[in-house]
Amino acid sequence: MIRSLYAAATGMKAQQLSIDAVSNNIANVNTTGYKKQRAEFADLMYQVMEYAGTSTSATTISPTGIEVGLGVRPTAIQKIFSQGNYKETGNQLDAAISGDGFFQIQLPDGTTAYTRAGAFKLNENGAIVTADGYPLLPQVIVPADTTQLTIGADGTISVMQAGQTQSAQIGQFELANFINPAGLHSLGDNNYVNTTASGDAVVGQPGLNGFGQTRQLFLELSNVQLVDEMTDLITGQRAYEAGSKAISTSDEMLSTVNGLKR
Repeated sequence: MIRSLYAAATGMKAQQLSIDAVSNNIANVNTTGYKKQRAEFADLMYQVMEYAGTSTSATTISPTGIEVGLGVRPTAIQKIFSQGNYKETGNQLDAAISGDGFFQIQLPDGTTAYTRAGAFKLNENGAIVTADGYPLLPQVIVPADTTQLTIGADGTISVMQAGQTQSAQIGQFELANFINPAGLHSLGDNNYVNTTASGDAVVGQPGLNGFGQTRQLFLELSNVQLVDEMTDLITGQRAYEAGSKAISTSDEMLSTVNGLKR
């Protein structure tokens, strides 16, 4: 009976973690480039009272045995890097990635970070930067007299300058990809850094060697589907309630045992 108390408690903790992950997904439903997370679990070790295959007579064996599980434990929070929907913005500095890959940016400490959020800006020097002022890598400087900026599907950045009749290429987007994107470490602010689990970044030109293409005037929205999240939220809530009910039932059974009289 005590086993049921501990097993139910692990289940409640697991469902709380699941609801935490779902809540974060819902909170970021409108976050540009956000990738949803999914909590994953595994059952704990089993207490074996009788092994399967144990002899029950001279000619027969137990077909199943008796094993009692001790609960559940979290194993991972999986990032799901499926493609998000696109939103047309009309902003010439906005770019979305259609397919695999990440934009590269430089953090203040010099570290290279990676993002799917392509809502770029210009800083006071004309450099293309993120909303936090982190410069795009490779760095691109837009001339002050630019009248039109164009980002090609292959990542080329061209500008039309005042008084000119032809555009000039001033830079090139380079995308990074990883053998295991789910192993990236989330920094917040739509940024990731690589880890041993993700592997080193493989850099290439958009549209080549499996890299996605860049789409100007669009942003990639979160890949969170509210219907799925609300369903998971209800499922987690009911499972949490069931765990609390199991604890209450075990408590009542213990109370009954304690109330027995000779």
